[in-house]
Order: sequence, then C-alpha cells, then structure tokens
Amino acid sequence: DLQRLREEYARREQQPRFKEMYSNLNPANKFEKHYRKHTVLKLLKKAGFVELNQLVILEIGCGVGGVLQELINIGSRPSKLHGVDLLYDRLHQAKEHLPKVKLVCTNGDSLPYPANTFDLVLQFTAFSSILDPGIKANIAAEMVRVLNHKGAILWYDFWLNPLNPNAKGIRLAEIKRLFPRSRINFSRTTLAPPIARRIVKISWRMSSIFQRFSILNSHYLALIIP
Repeated sequence: DLQRLREEYARREQQPRFKEMYSNLNPANKFEKHYRKHTVLKLLKKAGFVELNQLVILEIGCGVGGVLQELINIGSRPSKLHGVDLLYDRLHQAKEHLPKVKLVCTNGDSLPYPANTFDLVLQFTAFSSILDPGIKANIAAEMVRVLNHKGAILWYDFWLNPLNPNAKGIRLAEIKRLFPRSRINFSRTTLAPPIARRIVKISWRMSSIFQRFSILNSHYLALIIP
C-alpha cells in the first residue's frame, strides 16, 4: 500500500486539475482553509493548547507544507515544527518555502523520533488515502508513541469520499478503533468539496450557511487525547 501511495501522489502531481483544485487561488480551497483555521483554533483553545509558539508539533503526511504554513500563520514557531512524508519531491518543495521546519522523508509507521517527543501530532487527509488497515493501525500507534503524556492528536479527514477510488472515508467508529482508550472531541466540518466548488464562486455567505448543516460536511475534525 505504501508503494501505491507513492505512485498515486506522484500521479496527482502531474495532473493540472489537482494542482488547480488545491491552489490557494481556488475559491473553494480558500473557503475551506478559512473556516478550518477558525475551527482548529477554537478546538485547540478549548483543550488548553493556547500558546502555539511553545508547542513542538509533528505532521504526518505533510506534503508540500500547506498545513505547516497554516500553523505558522496562526502562531506556531517554524523551528518547533516537524513534518514527514513519503515523497522526497514534495518535501523538497516544502523546504523551499519552510526552511526552518524540520522535514524527513519516511513512512509514518516507522517514525524516527524518540517516545514522548511532541506536544501535538496531526494528520490532515493522510489516513483516508491509506487503504491497508494494518498500515493505518501502525501509523496510529506511532503517533501515540511519539506524543508526550500531556499531548494530543489533531485529526482532520474525510468521513465519506465516494468519488475517489484511491481514498476511503474514515468514520468515527474506525477512529475509535485506531485510538482505543482515548478521549475524542470531534465535529463534522468542511462543506463537501463538490458542493463547495459550485456554491463558493456564487456566494461565500451562502456557502457559510450551507456549512452550518453538518449533514453536508465531509470531514471530521477531532482532538484525540490518549
């Protein structure tokens, strides 16, 4: 499955439609990131993670560094940020605009960090791209291992993604299986991208109203405390 992931992400990098879809100039993508930033901040503050510049943070599947840049924008210190990804080319792109962030090309199921290293470990839409249950379980266990005793896992991923055969939505029951004996604070968020792409360019306000109806939202945002 890891080799399939490498090939799938490499294929996406070569397709203009994927680049356009996740571009910062795409209205639907801007809408998603705007509301995600506010919901993430609200969730972290509620759990007591207020001083982001003091937190040592690791992202699993950091790609070209978009989420790491979002963390910097809301107060994280670049020198305290770490990211791992399967694809060296993606990490090379990330390093160009995030020179102070520590990046490693490695598999998420074998993290090169000691136990109890991080205050926050996060994954944003990495698990839904993994189809092998064993690999998902191994990565989840590694995330818990490198987390310190006061830390938490920040999860943002599809709970339903029927249009992409190379991804599988992860429902709450599976999250609970991946992180047993954990406290999970979760909500449904993010207006489903196929809907957002149509509505956002018509009206940002209308899109905001639609997003309030959780039945139309495609992702879980969760704080997992082992």
